[in-house]
Amino acid sequence: MDHQHVVRAVRAEEWQRVKALRLDALRDPVAPVAFLETLGQAEERPDALWQERARGASHGRAARQFIAEGPDGEWGGSVTVLVEEEGTTDFFDVPVEKAQAHVVGVFVRPGLRGTGLAEALFVAALEWAWALEGPALERVRLFVHEENPRAAAFYRRIGFVPSGRVVKAESGAEEHEYVLGRA
Repeated sequence: MDHQHVVRAVRAEEWQRVKALRLDALRDPVAPVAFLETLGQAEERPDALWQERARGASHGRAARQFIAEGPDGEWGGSVTVLVEEEGTTDFFDVPVEKAQAHVVGVFVRPGLRGTGLAEALFVAALEWAWALEGPALERVRLFVHEENPRAAAFYRRIGFVPSGRVVKAESGAEEHEYVLGRA
């Protein structure tokens, strides 16, 4: 890694920067195989949603968004961890049997890909997830679009393995679940 970026959790008052980074991510040419949301959908969301998203991802147990901030203050990437509690249902309406984390919104700016920034974001995200108490999380998971082999290779390299679970996205594409169990 270039060691110039500081990885940290977002702050509630940074909602405009959270929104701007998400819009940049959705403008990226790989966005259709990386995100379930479109640029148009994100642009239509009210500021109140972005404010709540930043607030909710800045503290507490439900979610945490980590960003990589460069020396110039620019955010070079982001990853968000959502906690899915036992007894709830997940994004795909499947019951959650044991508390787990779900990684979403992984993005690194094109010029910073391959620098170790994604790894640094995942280190912070996983350290946070594994440190949660009451109850401890059993696993961390994420979904990878069938046409995103670069992401799949990265996740395998950092320890995630395919679970065999495949879900259909609204687009009809297959999303493959990858998991990392508690060590």
